[in-house]
Amino acid sequence: MRVFRGHSRPVPAPVVLAIGNFDGVHLGHAALVRQLIGAAERARLAPTVLTFEPHPREFFAPGSAPARLSTLREKLELLGELGVEQTMVCPFNATFAGLSADDFVEQVLVRGLQVQHLIIGDDFRFGRARAGDFELLKSHGKRHGFAVESMASVLVDGERVSSSGVRSALGDGDMARAARLLGRPYVIDGQVSHGDKIGRQLGFATANIRIRHNPLPMTGVFAVEVGGLGETPLPGVANLGIRPTVGGTRPLLEVHLFDFDRDIYGSHISVRFVHKLRNEQRFPNFDALKAQIAADAAAARAFFKL
Repeated sequence: MRVFRGHSRPVPAPVVLAIGNFDGVHLGHAALVRQLIGAAERARLAPTVLTFEPHPREFFAPGSAPARLSTLREKLELLGELGVEQTMVCPFNATFAGLSADDFVEQVLVRGLQVQHLIIGDDFRFGRARAGDFELLKSHGKRHGFAVESMASVLVDGERVSSSGVRSALGDGDMARAARLLGRPYVIDGQVSHGDKIGRQLGFATANIRIRHNPLPMTGVFAVEVGGLGETPLPGVANLGIRPTVGGTRPLLEVHLFDFDRDIYGSHISVRFVHKLRNEQRFPNFDALKAQIAADAAAARAFFKL
């Protein structure tokens, strides 16, 4: 997949376009992309996505923005897996936020992206003060010669699929509900880095991943499956949080893989959270922590029937 940054430089050829934040790339996003690809095939143009970095709510209210479900890299990888051929990552800054709805259409959609066909979700708003909507886009489409269509909400078990719904499920520790809304288990990926080796001292060596999600969408101890180290995912147990017992302050993902003894420093792995075991907590000493880690590993093994 080709990735463009900014919106002032035109793409090489006209596009069929979908716009959104695509945080988490859930089943609603997947349905939007399928509609995008169908329209692109009929027009014989590249299916293209316009997304924003950072998330607009992070720009307007950084102290109260919702937790991200996916980093930019994760989002791009997921969109590529769905069949998106081009993604334009638009920096969401003061200049961009100040664009009127009309200027957004003229500068971004018409001159920058040469849009021929546009697909949006049913709740999409754009431009300064969120003044732009579907009707305004249709009006501009008639003037500039591009088609506009919207996509209705996707429902799973009667629930509207949304990023906020996924966050709610993760916050509640309901990994099954999160997976139903996402169409897959929730995943965090990253590069394995050297840590303080405390897990090894406690008898449970871990693969450590520094977390870019801030704030975290969830914390706790989980049964996980790890991809990227072979043909099939490997089972394990993971702690996602700040590690209060050892005085941690920065988010860290620690994964202990069962019956595994390889040097994987520098490897890029994906961690699938399939079941929550418990909340993160502070223990009075290392002996209590070691005992709980052993219990967590046993519980995760039982979950996987190992």
